[in-house]
Amino acid sequence: MVSGFFFPIMNLSNIKMVVSDMDGTLLNSKHEVSPLFLELHDQLHKRGIRFVAASGRQYPSMIVKLTEIGEKMSFIAENGALIVENEEIIHAQELQIHIVKEVLNTLKSHPEIEPVVCCANQAYTPSKNPKFIQILEEYYSSHQTIKDIKEIQHNPLKVALYHPISGERNIYPAVKEYDKELQVKISGDYWVDLSHKEANKGVALQKLLDHYNIDRSEILVFGDYLNDIEMLRMTPNSVAMGNAHPEIKAMATLVTESHDNFGVEKVLQELLKH
Repeated sequence: MVSGFFFPIMNLSNIKMVVSDMDGTLLNSKHEVSPLFLELHDQLHKRGIRFVAASGRQYPSMIVKLTEIGEKMSFIAENGALIVENEEIIHAQELQIHIVKEVLNTLKSHPEIEPVVCCANQAYTPSKNPKFIQILEEYYSSHQTIKDIKEIQHNPLKVALYHPISGERNIYPAVKEYDKELQVKISGDYWVDLSHKEANKGVALQKLLDHYNIDRSEILVFGDYLNDIEMLRMTPNSVAMGNAHPEIKAMATLVTESHDNFGVEKVLQELLKH
């Protein structure tokens, strides 16, 4: 049983929306949503508090994890490039295909980096690495292997890059030159994402706040990695996970326990006491 968490430095009495990253935050290290979270979400929903999942994952991969509550929540997918509610796309920030081609050409001199071209409901990769494809299936449940970029039949939203040792050390230096025209985000231990300059979780979250007429002081936000910075900065009610990147812990208002020790759930239990 999870209980006994108290946060005197945060005002949880007027929260109207809860926003959480998924991997490393809402999901445990087995990439699972806890039954306890689903129980707590039911209580949040009954109190009119909307839940938003904000992830670097594609939407089909997110909905697989949250099928039970999918109709009662909002999805910010692809690091803010896509917003979906009730299976309807309400915002998409697309990349120009020529930029995607340029990135893929750059990566030809870095064969150890595995690229994924991410579209709203489909991901494409030129990778022939079976180990990577197995990893890809966790984050991109709808994906296709291609030989040529011409096979991409949807508008790209993001290029996700994977390295088996470190994204920060082994991918970022190779693509940081694109930060003048793209968002270049270290989004996990092994991942770096390239998106439209206007695409991040904070921009997407603001669109939802405007839609629901909710103030930034009325949201509670959870995150663990550098792609969560923009949305964590939006509110004084920002929570970093115990397993978070050091920069995230340093800038968040509060550090909760890890994703494997019900860090999100403990804060939500406190919220529901108010």
